This record gives sequence, C-alpha cells and structure tokens, in this order.
Amino acid sequence: MEKKKEAINRTRIAVGPAKDRVDSVDPYGFQRSEDFDYESYEELMSEYLVVLTRRSIKWSKLLKGKSKVKKNVKLKRYVRKGIPNEHRALIWMAASGAQDQLEKNPGYYQSLLGAQPDSKLMETISTDLNRTFPDNIQFRKTSSPCLQKALYNVLLAYGYHNPAVGYCQGMNFIAGYLLIVTKDEEKSFWLMDALLGRILPDYYSPAMLGLKTDQEVLGELVKVKVPRVWQVMVDHNVMWTLVVSRWFICLYIDVLPVETVLRIWDCLFYEGSKILFRVALTLIHYHQDLIQQAQSLPDICEAFKQITHGPFVEECHTFMQKIFTEPGSLSMATLTKLRAACRSQIIAEES
Repeated sequence: MEKKKEAINRTRIAVGPAKDRVDSVDPYGFQRSEDFDYESYEELMSEYLVVLTRRSIKWSKLLKGKSKVKKNVKLKRYVRKGIPNEHRALIWMAASGAQDQLEKNPGYYQSLLGAQPDSKLMETISTDLNRTFPDNIQFRKTSSPCLQKALYNVLLAYGYHNPAVGYCQGMNFIAGYLLIVTKDEEKSFWLMDALLGRILPDYYSPAMLGLKTDQEVLGELVKVKVPRVWQVMVDHNVMWTLVVSRWFICLYIDVLPVETVLRIWDCLFYEGSKILFRVALTLIHYHQDLIQQAQSLPDICEAFKQITHGPFVEECHTFMQKIFTEPGSLSMATLTKLRAACRSQIIAEES
C-alpha cells in the first residue's frame, strides 16, 4: 500500500494533476494556450493518472533500483506502455546505446566544449537559442536554472563531434526536449548522438538525404496501406514533403501534444525509426475520410494540420496502442527495401 501511495505521489509530481499544479504551465514547463480546454484535460488526466500510477509501480518492481537494463521482450512491452518520467532518462540511455557510449568515452563531452572555437558554428547556434521553445518557461533567460546555456553547450559539442552535420534547424528542438527529460547535458549529448548517428542517419546531413528518403517511403507505405489517401495526393499533385516534413524533422515536437511525443520517443529510442512511420500511418489511416474530402492543395495541407490535434492524439495511452495495430505489420526488412529504392530514385533525380 505504501508503495502505491508513493507511486501516486511521484506520478502527480511528474504529471501535475488538477488542483496542485500551476494552471497556465504544463508539467514540462510549456505555457498552455489561451484556448486550452482545462475541463477535458482534467477528465483525461484523472483516467491517465491511474494508468501512470499502475505503470510506475510495475516499473519500480522491474528495475528494483538497478542502473542497468538489458533489452528483452518484457522490457519492450513495458516501453510500449509508457516509461514513467522518473525512469525515462535511464531507459532511453540504455535502449539507444547512449549509456555505453558515455561510459566508453569518459571526459569526451567536456573535451568537445574545450575545443578550438568555431565562430560560424557558435553564431548559428546562438541565433536559434531564443527561437527554441519561447513558450517554455525553462528556456527563458529569467528562469533559474535557464536551460538555454545547457542547450547551447549540447548543440556546440554535437557540432564539433559531427562536423559533417554541424548544426541545422530542428536540432535545437530535439536537444531541448532531451534536456527537459534528462536535466543533464552529457546524457542529452549522447542521446543526440544515438538519434542522429544511428537511429535517424542522414536526417540532418547537409543534403538531408535520409529525411527526403523517409518522406518518400511514407508515400509508398500509404500507397499500399491507405490507397484512398495516396490517390488524393496523386490527384492534386501534392508532394509528401509539403505535408509531413515537420513530422519527421522535429520527430513530432510541436506537432503532437508533449505527453504523446514523449511516449513516441520512448518507443523510438527502443525500436528505432520505424516508430515514426507507425505514427504517421496511424494519423493518416484514422483520418482518411477527412483527407479524402480535400478538393485542393490548401485543403490537403489544412487536413494534415487538423489530424494532429484533438482527442485522438491527446489520449496518448490509447493513441500509442493504436500505432501498433492500425497500420498493420511493418518490418525493418520492408523499410530497408523501400529506403534503398527511394534513395536511389532521389539521387538519380538530383544528379
């Protein structure tokens, strides 16, 4: 019983329910919009809190205070059902291989920060700092501690670590989210390395070939799994990059609600990039009737904006269950094959 009470309290702190939270700011520091529906939120959270509490107890039993975890079927099942906030950094680090890299390279992160200054890189990153989550109180210069300095350090270190990529827009939001979760520069750096180097290769290279490829791969998957939507896109000659590039480049940050994005990232760090396709296909499949009503290019763009809002994506627990059923089977072998074909086509067209 004591354990259950403790778990409920921890969950309350992590998610900040009803009366004891600051109404205008969410648990991650984001300012709520003026039209935020508090009533629906209270209703949703009262149900979700029960789920979170149950998960928190199960996770505590599974980890038993351990700082190391190994991938297995049980852990994968737990990750899909959501990682409690207090264990998120630990599981992301372990599942992505970032923890191994951190341990193999002691002092490496600090050495990058002491590297020969690159004024162009420093200036580019500095320019984007104030644009990163202006609606989050943790990134305001007046807040204590202010995460802007940590964000600058992580992005600078990554730029020195991977000069072929350096820094490009979108990376600031990813690093910012990592800092919100880990509250640790070095861990955030190694998670960036795992994401950009292994999980999403070539997404942020100057040519963004990986990103372009995956948008085309999504089109091929929609052609098979949601042919009606694919036909609408063809009829109106709409390129996929026009409607889904933000989904992929920001990994659904500022596209879907925070809690839902974190649940997606739980699975992304554990299972890899196919999760991004599962989310996209679920959004498209579930809303195919709405998209099919589009009569023009602006209609299609508006429909794709609409499908990322509302109860379907806000109820993150139900939504995450859907991404593993709604799109049907999706193997890495299928993705690898489609990626090779789409990549070759893009290279041929651009050469």
